[in-house]
Amino acid sequence: MIQRLYSEPPDGFVAARTAAINEAKQAGDREAAKRLAALKKPTVAAWVVNLLALRRPELIEELVELSTALREAQRGLKGDQLRELNAQRRQVVSALVDAARRLALAAEPGAKLPLGEVESTLTAALAEPDIAAQVRTGRLIRAASYAGFGEVPRPRLRLVTEDDDVADLPEPARPADERRRREFEQKQRELRRELGAARAAEKRADEQLEKAEEAERDAEHLVEDLDAELAELERRRTEAQADVARRKQARRSAERETATARRRVGDVQAALEDLESDEPD
Repeated sequence: MIQRLYSEPPDGFVAARTAAINEAKQAGDREAAKRLAALKKPTVAAWVVNLLALRRPELIEELVELSTALREAQRGLKGDQLRELNAQRRQVVSALVDAARRLALAAEPGAKLPLGEVESTLTAALAEPDIAAQVRTGRLIRAASYAGFGEVPRPRLRLVTEDDDVADLPEPARPADERRRREFEQKQRELRRELGAARAAEKRADEQLEKAEEAERDAEHLVEDLDAELAELERRRTEAQADVARRKQARRSAERETATARRRVGDVQAALEDLESDEPD
């Protein structure tokens, strides 16, 4: 059920979730209804990635395997292997984006797809195991991005060149090298501080988003409840109108019967009066 929900285009997610909740309630499964109500609507980019994970899981597994190989190569600073894997990474991500695009257009022809966000999410999955694990679930609710830290240290990667045949041999430190090292470390500290602040801001934004989504979900449920009440009131109104029509018909029939009876009374009374006027003395 949940996989089917996250396979639906985002425009149809709320209606599909509502139907699933009602189905669970009718079956008496309140816990399932509660879990379904907590599901969040994905963005278009997240939906495209979810489609890929749910319908082509073997491609996501290939991405995860490449991610592991990349991290191992980067830890060892194996220049040739890194260059080969980076080229493979670009090819794999490009192929995955194309596969995801085709799946999304098959599900919703003519849809406007944010393929840049899709590519960013898949690239982030290559760099960070946690994001890769989220992608594999097929339940993303928004796109992800990679900041350039952690398992894929960009500054170190810039040092890998075509001439790195003696990369394992240390060179004597030169003053210029020492200055560059200090500048690098200073810049690294500054960026790490910025990263910490950015992550804190992201956490606050996530909390605000979660509250906003919860409020939206509550409002949607209120609208659904009111719609149900309105439907019930409309049904009762229709029944009442039908009852009014029946009672009107009965009144008109009664009026006709009354008029007939009154005419009969008049006729009989007139006949009686005529008879009595002709009564012999």
